[in-house]
Amino acid sequence: MDKIRIIGGAPLKGVIPISGAKNAALPLMAACLLTDETLHLANVPYLADIVTMAKLLAQHGVALNTSGDGNRFGRMLSLNAAQVTNFTAPYELVRTMRASVLVLGPLLARFGQARVSLPGGCAIGTRPIDMHLKALQEMGAEIDLQEGYIDARISGRLKGAVIQFDKVSVGATENILMSASLAKGETVIRNAAREPEVCDLAHCLVAMGAKIDGIGSDEIAIQGVESLHGCPYTIIADRVETGSFAAAAAITGGDVELLGARAEHLQAVIATFAEAGIEISETPRGLRVRRANGRVQGVDIMTQPYPAFPPDMQAQMMALLSVAEGASMVTETIFENRFMHVPELTRMGARIVLHGASAMIRGVPQLRGAEVMATDLRASVSLAIAALAAEGETVIHRVYHLDRGYERLEEKLSQCGAQIERLPSGKPTLKSEAA
Repeated sequence: MDKIRIIGGAPLKGVIPISGAKNAALPLMAACLLTDETLHLANVPYLADIVTMAKLLAQHGVALNTSGDGNRFGRMLSLNAAQVTNFTAPYELVRTMRASVLVLGPLLARFGQARVSLPGGCAIGTRPIDMHLKALQEMGAEIDLQEGYIDARISGRLKGAVIQFDKVSVGATENILMSASLAKGETVIRNAAREPEVCDLAHCLVAMGAKIDGIGSDEIAIQGVESLHGCPYTIIADRVETGSFAAAAAITGGDVELLGARAEHLQAVIATFAEAGIEISETPRGLRVRRANGRVQGVDIMTQPYPAFPPDMQAQMMALLSVAEGASMVTETIFENRFMHVPELTRMGARIVLHGASAMIRGVPQLRGAEVMATDLRASVSLAIAALAAEGETVIHRVYHLDRGYERLEEKLSQCGAQIERLPSGKPTLKSEAA
């Protein structure tokens, strides 16, 4: 299993291009199932989860073609679902990525049937799909759970309904958005997710011929149409990657321009960074991040659904606050088990005490390099951020988590002065060489 080695202490200075948003690309790829025409997606990131979704769609019968070098930014992916003959999403593909459940709604809406394995993904707690299933049942679907699979079917078309979600769910909002686009009549989603990635999907569906009102609000109305068509569509920049590199620049006392980043998608994060003494300003090409004089200042954070502070930035912010002046409190309100990075940060000298869903952080002047282990996607990048500012060498194990959500992390950081390299399995670290 590959590892990443980082020698900390170098301020990041330079330019980092931000890749297309993984969490927008995955539902957009699933949307190809809604039409027999070709959907052309631009700015598709090259990530493990994207490859998994491509394999899943291909086994359904989707024809996929890429243009552009796979080692360059901004590639194009064309998807054509005219010849779909298989309606089963198998366990061996779905178990590695929760977003696989997003094929459920499109398959059911267009073909009247779907058999999808219950999903997997990061080990960050329970993320049930009961809201997806309940909403589809309200739209007329018959659903059975057996042998670890969701069996869904309907005779004719799904029917419009008023869907009231008990809590905000990005995945459920996306699944019902796609399903309702081909349903008969009007569907209203109340307490809908408002994340930029949800809006990106809705805008793409409109470009495909869907009729959607209320995009960006917590109540979305969809007038179903009989068919959708293909179109070209460019995926938004990844706001979580933007925030992650902003934290990396801040913790090292650097000065970095993030190409393609959009401030309107990160208002809560930018406000929190400003409170901590970090300047984020807009440029003609994106955002510039630099730390003001002195140490980072401690701040309190509570994760909540968009537009509040995102849970996908909690671990990265905790790494940054571990070297802040004073105390900080981070409260996680959305996912349980999302403090699994805390023991690894404490191995590097961070002073963090957990109290249920909150973490009290007392900043230290300097972190120390150590051998650490990634437990999930965002935890893994938080360890990389901490390592960039730590004294000495840090080796991060189980970096396959990083490959699910960060495109060429080592390349982007090293071009800004970081001492970072990937160690293929079996290559020794400096510490083991010295021993």
